[in-house]
Amino acid sequence: MQIPLQITFRGIEGTESIEANIREKAAKLDQFAEHITSCRVIVESPHKHHHKGRIYTTKIDVTLPGGEIAASRHPDEHHAHEDVYVAIRDAFDAVYRQIEDYVRRQRHDVKSHAVPPHGKIKELYPHADYGVIETSDDREVYFHRNSVLNEGFDKLQQGTRVHFTEEMGEKGPQASSVHIEGKHHAG
Repeated sequence: MQIPLQITFRGIEGTESIEANIREKAAKLDQFAEHITSCRVIVESPHKHHHKGRIYTTKIDVTLPGGEIAASRHPDEHHAHEDVYVAIRDAFDAVYRQIEDYVRRQRHDVKSHAVPPHGKIKELYPHADYGVIETSDDREVYFHRNSVLNEGFDKLQQGTRVHFTEEMGEKGPQASSVHIEGKHHAG
């Protein structure tokens, strides 16, 4: 961190133990992102909560090159925040997640989703309730009427484009779910 950690207490007496806890959690921020410019932590106990015990709010503001991340945990959200250490932990956990997301976006790391296999109906046996899909890599995959989603089996014809989820059956590859491709049949 380029600027020293700033810790502020409002409506609560700060102790060495609480400060040490905050400093330990703030030191971990560098594991999530390089070049953190600053970190400000505010721990407060608003006066409006006089019932049952003190409730603590923790606000954290982290500055990074090109961005700022702020997280807070408010007493209305968690009654567990009658413990100042729980309020601090929850706020730092939220900051850690946000920093990870920020770094992922900066690196242009995008979560990719596996594209299901595609193919077309090669053979169809409506009276026997099954068919065969020819995959884009020229394999054949069996499917049953019950595998076609949205009661689409009766809409199938030879050549209909589909995507499917494949698994190994007793007699070879089979489709456990079949989605008809197209504007009106997206699954």
